[in-house]
Amino acid sequence: MLTLAASALFVRLGVWQLHRADFKVDLLQRYAAAATAAPQSFASVALNPPADAFPRIDVRGQYVADRVYLLDNPKHDDLGGVEVFVPLQLTGSSRLLLVDLGFLPGNGTDKTPQLPVLPTGVQHLHGLYLPPPPRGFEMGGNALARQTTWPKKSIYLDPTQVAADLGATLYPRMLSLDADPASIYVRVHTLDFGDMPPARHRAYAFQWFSFAVAVIVILLVVNRDKRRKRRQPPTDHVDGP
Repeated sequence: MLTLAASALFVRLGVWQLHRADFKVDLLQRYAAAATAAPQSFASVALNPPADAFPRIDVRGQYVADRVYLLDNPKHDDLGGVEVFVPLQLTGSSRLLLVDLGFLPGNGTDKTPQLPVLPTGVQHLHGLYLPPPPRGFEMGGNALARQTTWPKKSIYLDPTQVAADLGATLYPRMLSLDADPASIYVRVHTLDFGDMPPARHRAYAFQWFSFAVAVIVILLVVNRDKRRKRRQPPTDHVDGP
């Protein structure tokens, strides 16, 4: 009974991992479809964006050009580089929308790439309204609070810390700009699942199913050996004189 219970548990864990893989594959497909979808009204999704969906929006506003933030750990290039974020003051709104301008490639050194000058005046921008990048493991506390000049750099981007640093209220998501072949920024965005992409979930599912088979095989082998020992006739002993 214990063996059957353990096997059932392993099977259930394997099925759960497969469901997680299918869920993330579905997210990736929806993300890819959203990149070419028609823009929708930002007002309809601004404060309550749909869960597990990625609306494509267009907005108008002015860059807060002297408040640039650099994410120092994006996985784009072996030569290093930074992901560049800047607040956007939307027309007719007191909130700021954080805009992901894209990845600025480095030159193989630890030196921050030269940032292009941001355009002035009202900008008409369009892209995906996405959750902020995953934070990962925070080391050393709030790096933004320790810096006194911009651009400010950090190995993770916490919107709460950015809002406090700006002394402003941010929208719950950020605008990831559409790709532009004419831009110096690299805008090849994808969903970042960290260390758990769909393939990893499938690998764990295979592992759990292997465990389920293994415990059944072990039970059968052990019981077969016991039955074989029971069938063996007793050995006759001849007493000496």
